[in-house]
Amino acid sequence: MEKVFPSIDEAIADIKDGAMIAVPGFFACGVPRALLQAIIKKGTKNLTLTCGCGPLLGAADELRTLVQKGQLKKVIDSYGLFRSASKGMEDPFEQAVRAGTIEFEVYPMGTMAEKYRAGGAGIPAFYTPTGVGSVVEEGVVTNIEANRGKKETRIIDGRKYVLEYALEPDFAFIHAYIGDKEGNLRYAKTARNFNHVMATAAKVTIAEVETLVESGKLNADDVHTPGIYIHRMIQVPRPKFAITID
Repeated sequence: MEKVFPSIDEAIADIKDGAMIAVPGFFACGVPRALLQAIIKKGTKNLTLTCGCGPLLGAADELRTLVQKGQLKKVIDSYGLFRSASKGMEDPFEQAVRAGTIEFEVYPMGTMAEKYRAGGAGIPAFYTPTGVGSVVEEGVVTNIEANRGKKETRIIDGRKYVLEYALEPDFAFIHAYIGDKEGNLRYAKTARNFNHVMATAAKVTIAEVETLVESGKLNADDVHTPGIYIHRMIQVPRPKFAITID
């Protein structure tokens, strides 16, 4: 099966309106910017983006364009708004969240990671102590009141846990430092973050790779994501962007 596509547009050609796409990244680190730019160019709408920890803040230009073009329906993240109130007043995404035109659903970062890991492992739901005694236990944290469903809790061995559900996105956009033509990937240091768990959770995983090598060139012990999880690949130049703190 040929996994390397000749163009990024061909790799995302079947992504339709209403798709759920996993977008990894720890702020600016490990974000699939080329794939985000491609979906903007394609004009796909009513998208739900499920994130890791602030990748859309790290790709602020792409987020701004997605909002302005009306392509977003919902964002799920652990950290998706600027810390600065004044900056938030200028941010189209935050203003859309406040207006209720885009839904913003929030989970603790570790819970987000486990939601993807569970999805990739075929586990539909799990109990976690994270969030017990806070608003996270009370119900889904979202700006849309109608979607603030109550969460189930359970006492296990004398300790209280919250039930959370796995995430299995339609597509995952992955950014890797190096990959071979069979789809085996390696990430660069912190850029690994949510990439590897999202790659296993999605129905279709599309990887943008900075360096593409022939099959067999990667040492098996150096592989972070095995090629069995990767369905499509495209080679992209190493991204250049300004590192800032919001």
